[in-house]
Amino acid sequence: MKLVVRVVEARNLPAMDLNGFSDPYVRLQLGRHRFRTKVVKKSLNPAWSEEFSFRVDDLEEELFISVLDEDKYFNDDFVGQLKVPVSRVFDADNKSLGTAWYSLQPKNKKSKNRDCGEILLTIYFSQNNAFMDLQSNGDNSPNSRKDPDSAVGSPSRSFDSLRPSSPMRLEEVASSKEEKSCAQKTFASRFAQIFNRNGDTASSTTSRGLDLPDLPETAKPEVFENNLEEQSSSCNFEEAIRTMELRDQESEIPSNLPGGILLDQLYEIASPDLNILLFSPDADFPKTLADIQGTTELQLGPWNFENGGESLKRVLTYIKAASKLIKAVKATEEQTYVKANGKVYAVLANVSTPDVMYGSTFRVEVLYCITPGPELPSGEQSSRLVISWRMNFLQSTMMKGMIEGGVRQGLKESFEQYTSLISQKVKPVDMKDIGSNKEQLLASLQGEPQSDWKLAVQYFANFTVVSTIFTGFYVLVHIWLAMPSTIQGLEFVGLDLPDSIGEVIVCGILVLQGKRVLELIARFMQARVQKGSDHGVKAQGDGWLLTVALIEGSNFAAVDSSGFSDPYVVFSCNGRTRTSSIKFQKTDPLWNEIFEFDAMDDPPSMLDVEVYDFDGPFDEATSLGHAEINFVKSNISDLADVWVPLQGKLAQACQSKLHLRIFLNNTRGSNVVKEYLTKMEKEVGKKINLRSPQTNSAFQKLFGLPPEEFLINDFTCHLKRKLPLQGRLFLSARIIGFHTNLFGHKTKFFFLWEDIEDIQVNPPNLSSMGSPIVVMTLRQGRGIDAKHGAKTQDEEGRLKFHFQTFVSFNVAHRTIMALWKARALSPEQKVQMIEEESETKSLQTEESGSFLGLEDVSMSEVYCSPLSVPISFLMELFSGGELERKVMEKAGCTEYSHSPWELEKVDIHQRQIYYKFDKRISRYRGEVTSTQQKSPLSDRNGWLVEEVMTLHAVPLGDYFTLHLRYQVEDISPRSKGCNVQVFFGIAWLKSTRHQKRITKNILSNLQDRLKVMFGVVEKEFEAGQ
Repeated sequence: MKLVVRVVEARNLPAMDLNGFSDPYVRLQLGRHRFRTKVVKKSLNPAWSEEFSFRVDDLEEELFISVLDEDKYFNDDFVGQLKVPVSRVFDADNKSLGTAWYSLQPKNKKSKNRDCGEILLTIYFSQNNAFMDLQSNGDNSPNSRKDPDSAVGSPSRSFDSLRPSSPMRLEEVASSKEEKSCAQKTFASRFAQIFNRNGDTASSTTSRGLDLPDLPETAKPEVFENNLEEQSSSCNFEEAIRTMELRDQESEIPSNLPGGILLDQLYEIASPDLNILLFSPDADFPKTLADIQGTTELQLGPWNFENGGESLKRVLTYIKAASKLIKAVKATEEQTYVKANGKVYAVLANVSTPDVMYGSTFRVEVLYCITPGPELPSGEQSSRLVISWRMNFLQSTMMKGMIEGGVRQGLKESFEQYTSLISQKVKPVDMKDIGSNKEQLLASLQGEPQSDWKLAVQYFANFTVVSTIFTGFYVLVHIWLAMPSTIQGLEFVGLDLPDSIGEVIVCGILVLQGKRVLELIARFMQARVQKGSDHGVKAQGDGWLLTVALIEGSNFAAVDSSGFSDPYVVFSCNGRTRTSSIKFQKTDPLWNEIFEFDAMDDPPSMLDVEVYDFDGPFDEATSLGHAEINFVKSNISDLADVWVPLQGKLAQACQSKLHLRIFLNNTRGSNVVKEYLTKMEKEVGKKINLRSPQTNSAFQKLFGLPPEEFLINDFTCHLKRKLPLQGRLFLSARIIGFHTNLFGHKTKFFFLWEDIEDIQVNPPNLSSMGSPIVVMTLRQGRGIDAKHGAKTQDEEGRLKFHFQTFVSFNVAHRTIMALWKARALSPEQKVQMIEEESETKSLQTEESGSFLGLEDVSMSEVYCSPLSVPISFLMELFSGGELERKVMEKAGCTEYSHSPWELEKVDIHQRQIYYKFDKRISRYRGEVTSTQQKSPLSDRNGWLVEEVMTLHAVPLGDYFTLHLRYQVEDISPRSKGCNVQVFFGIAWLKSTRHQKRITKNILSNLQDRLKVMFGVVEKEFEAGQ
């Protein structure tokens, strides 16, 4: 007998790593047989969908399942475990436990973490074995005995007699009339042992002399074939696919297998038609492909529902033609539909070749994934076929590298012929044709058509409004019918007070209801007039143009008391942000807005997407989810129409998604590479040669990079981990990667330049063989995929990579630093870039020395207080010293930086400031760029500091600028105190209905911040006394 275990997925696993995730895999053991699944990186809800089979010799055994967290440098962490007795499966109906969730248990009862998550398993006995054949056909066997006095009348009849008995005991199975009962498990165990022995058709089971019927050798194939037809539900292929579509529960599309991509191509055919072409039993594609490849004895099994109709499978057998590496070999391929929903089809093929050397130690898995492609300019549908593969080693072997290399070469040759044949059957689509369709796709976007009356009825049709209207009407009728009351108590003519507690309560309810209705009316009016500030703004300049079309959202979390949210989206790329309009009272909003980013000299690496619930720029706002679009790991054509799942607690709980269309175009053509290399040559001080297309193509294939990535330089060096590992360091415009292949053991990783927080050079030592060491420290939470190449990880979770023994250290170091500075700009460079590229946001001085337009801003006093500190000490708050940095950090400003004071005119100095808001100040963590101007007062008795601030990455931040004026005066020459006055004003650049709301939020936040700032100054002065 064979016990089949399918490991589907797990959920709610505990986080075992510092990054808040785990790298889980499942280990299965039954007796001496062990298997393990693949490792799913960075997931607490992993999906495996892998199937394993165990040979069962004893029903007393237990299936042991454990979930572990992979750790490259230490022992794997234990997550949870589960034990399933084999007898439990054997005693179940249809010999199957079905698909069910099982709770994982801790290693022992003393474990602190009792909640280990759950795992979804399918466990059943395989029907393809001799025991089940006899069960189905034993009564028809010519040699089966029907004498009631015999030890066992028939295998099938004896087994049927076990079913109504208790699951733990068999009450009446007698080997003779004197022996009344025996244990069911022992009987079934011995019975299974007999029928699992090859060639044994009759034997004695126990000392009691249990007789079994003899089956002739010629009868076995017939019994097996008939049983196959009975045990599986063969059905029409189209009907089976429709059944799969009805059962699909919107599961995610399987990700590509890690072995590599064999084919990735768009075809001019709808995805259902391509599925029929490749996998229908009537299709001639497999037979034609077999003829081209020299494959013989091809047998296509029917598509059958197995395991209670949960999986659709078929089996193919064929003899693969001989190649340069191996002789002709017989192969068995099991194809299983992983997903079929009418649009997306995924088929997992599991190929086994037990006749080749070490064939029993591995299997080859190939995933065919068919997804809908973008609509073609001709109006026809397209589909995308992606074929990926991986090796699944069932046992460890020293020949792993050689086996994997041979399989890779064989698959490459086979799928070159596969690609050629499918291109003859279906016309391929050029990616450039899809890119040229950008204008057509964007032009088709239309706003959500809404009738004001229909929206008003839908919006105001709730209990609050209806009850308020009814109550108001009721009160008006009462006033009309009631007689005027006499004046009593403290009342006088014109003032009618409530005469009882009940009247007070009724008045309070009416006021609260009226207030809520007015708020609803105000929000409704805002929803009709609010427009996105960046929608439709055309990009300027030449270079890399990024266009993002925000189509719609799905399943956003409801954070308001009304059961809805007010979502809007912020896109950030290369320091630039674009903000969408606010959709009020929506959980499935429709935007249809287009955002263009100004031309960038360097290709962008990442697009950050944040979804917020609007409630003012400084109020406690709620993040509805976030996502990162990695252009380095994604193909641009795949982003032309994509649903992006959002991350975050609320987003993952509601399965929130965003529908985007992203286009990245290079307007400079092939000259962009030459211009970039010319710019880098000035920084490095050395000629950088343009690499050939073949070299760039090999570099892209090595790290799986998109076609627009180009290699700048590469250096031979050592990666320092426990031991130095020689390889090559590859540098491009967006990534830094390392690759080595020593004796078949490959080490490969890359990370973005933006991921690097700091680069230091350590002096040479004995272990570095006299060469300086370049130490790269990544930002917290970055470079997780490259963790296996890091030497250390500090307490904050930052990875450190050590590279040493460069052939030409000076050239390598200058190149690395130039590329890093070009991608990861300092705060001062960000301020300079923003001021140079945006004239509307640049702040210049006039001849009078005051800021441009400052006289037109209405300024009001927001803070005035005498301070018991000398004026000289207080002005250190604007000097750029340690006091200023400490005060700004206490006030909630992170990454604070500033330029030195520069003399603009006589007695007038100016500087620029950059910082980010801490989450305590603003949940948006927006950026601030400001310009300060310092000058002495006219009587030389104090200082005047004027500041103009611009907010970035906050809603409606480009609608206004903030103006501050600090006036510091010395109280008297004898005293050590001074007087501080702060004036505040807002210059509105665009009109909006939210002016009062925004002003109130900013003013409240500013007053609290000023109290904290000057309070810290006084404490620091007292501490220094």
